[in-house]
Amino acid sequence: MAPVVHLTLIALFITSAAAYTNHTVGGPAGWLFDPNTNTSSANYASWAGNQTFDLGDYLIFNTNTNQTVVLTYNTTTFRSCSVDNSSDSDTFMYSQGNQQFGQPLTVAVPLTIEGPNYFFSDASDGVQCENGMAFGINVSHGVGLPPNLSQPPPPPYVEPPSNADGTPGTVAGNLPSGAGLSVDANVRRAVFYALTFYGIFGLLQV
Repeated sequence: MAPVVHLTLIALFITSAAAYTNHTVGGPAGWLFDPNTNTSSANYASWAGNQTFDLGDYLIFNTNTNQTVVLTYNTTTFRSCSVDNSSDSDTFMYSQGNQQFGQPLTVAVPLTIEGPNYFFSDASDGVQCENGMAFGINVSHGVGLPPNLSQPPPPPYVEPPSNADGTPGTVAGNLPSGAGLSVDANVRRAVFYALTFYGIFGLLQV
């Protein structure tokens, strides 16, 4: 199940106006859906096709609590219009935590991973997504991530295990030879997502 990012205040920080761009999703039409006609307020695929997206840019969703904002890097999740079988590592749902319908909401999503990024609303059991509330983009490297989105938080302190005689040991002393010199791909991925959230929460007050 995708983790939920709760937002109560959007505060945008532009590192360099020349290098990074805020893209308002759907332009003036916003990110909205009419349940009476089952239509979205804009053709989001067409809108995205006319934009250029780089690392460090933001997507600004002017919406309300009748819609959701889901980011996924998983094509299967995107095509299913559902987060039910998604992974915590590749799909994120943005929410302000307000359960009241129809309340105005602005969501700012930083682009932190190069390549395909997919967005959709899974509200109404996927009906919104199936009827136009979905689009994919390709994120280019550009000038790279700004420092506020690329610096991971310090790692938590871990108490070293004790030796057999009860004296304090060292983590390195309990690892296989050479283990401290390599970084597993899953570890790199976990650190990347940690720094991504660190960048988001550096910009957004929870």
